[in-house]
Amino acid sequence: MLLEPQEQLAIIKKGTDTIVHKEELLAKLTRSFEKKEPLTIKLGLDPSAPDIHLGHAVVLRKIKQMQDLGHQVVILIGDFTGRIGDPTGKAKGRVALSDAVVKENAHTYCAQIFKVLDKDKTTVRFNSEWLSKLTFEEVIQLAATTSVARILERDDFQKRYKNQVPIGVHEFFYPLMQAYDSVEISADIELGGTDQTFNILMGRTLQKHLGLEKQIAIFMPLLEGLDGVEKMSKSLGNYIGVNEAPETMFKKVMEVPDHLIIKYFELATDEHPQFINMIQERLENGENPRDVKLQLAEIITSLYHGKNAMKEAKVYFETAFQKREIPENIPSLIIEIGHEKIADIIPELITMDFVQSKSEFVRLIKQNGVSLNGEKILADDLDHILMNNDVLQIGKKRFLKFIK
Repeated sequence: MLLEPQEQLAIIKKGTDTIVHKEELLAKLTRSFEKKEPLTIKLGLDPSAPDIHLGHAVVLRKIKQMQDLGHQVVILIGDFTGRIGDPTGKAKGRVALSDAVVKENAHTYCAQIFKVLDKDKTTVRFNSEWLSKLTFEEVIQLAATTSVARILERDDFQKRYKNQVPIGVHEFFYPLMQAYDSVEISADIELGGTDQTFNILMGRTLQKHLGLEKQIAIFMPLLEGLDGVEKMSKSLGNYIGVNEAPETMFKKVMEVPDHLIIKYFELATDEHPQFINMIQERLENGENPRDVKLQLAEIITSLYHGKNAMKEAKVYFETAFQKREIPENIPSLIIEIGHEKIADIIPELITMDFVQSKSEFVRLIKQNGVSLNGEKILADDLDHILMNNDVLQIGKKRFLKFIK
């Protein structure tokens, strides 16, 4: 059931960077509440990178909160715009994606999206439904709604123009097509990260030009990764993936820098603002940040894997990283017991992503980072014969049991 408009606004505002415009949003919420008609929330996704991490999920979590308030979500898969590629933040044009790649990425995206969103309150649309049907005359009319000067206000286009890096005319159409999506689905609200400001505001501009009610633009801040500095990114290795194993997710959340605890509560959970205020007070009153992060890890892991998996992940963390014992549920490798040496299983370790190379494994041994059954391995131990139920530990968080 819909809450009072002011209460809804307080929940929606939590953790946002900017809302354009709050008074318009309150008016929409009030009308929705009085008429008992849900608002249409739009999220456009460019299906070029299908692996979602908590940084991507910041916007999804905010949308989930609005679903819980009773509103309807339209996930807009940019299968048509994906053929151009969003030029946002790019120093050069992007290679167009094939239809097959777009469809495969979209399928992977949706599987991860519904780890966050309520499937029953979500409609998935593909913008090829309408963009592929526009006539050339309609495209010209769409282009006439804005100017080259307006398009060139984008920082990335400005930089490329000044640096004499080519800009394809087709790239100018990306924000226009994203704006047209808002017209097509009658979006009341569109969300995105702060790096999507230009594209989302174009939706408001086009709706106004066509005499329609303008969508509210909500921008979520970018979430720093585990390094505490850079934006969460898989390429930087500072990410927490929504598809990662529960024990991995739990462990990584425990690595969140102390100064980001509240930000993670705001952006990576669905907790009420009043609850987060209490968390803030606990920290200000001197509570150990580690204890608060333990609660954060429980909440985030439960969101993506459920409470039972979270409890097992917590036990694993406490055993492996607090008590320094060997956990029960660890990966296993079938080998020829009594014949294979530690050196023989290095290729398997590389295949299983335990190490990147033999040289890395040897380096870790020299740094006392490898143990067998709790005993440190030396370089001379590579010829050690492995036996049934031997447990190899690499670093602090990787365990492997050998079985026959």
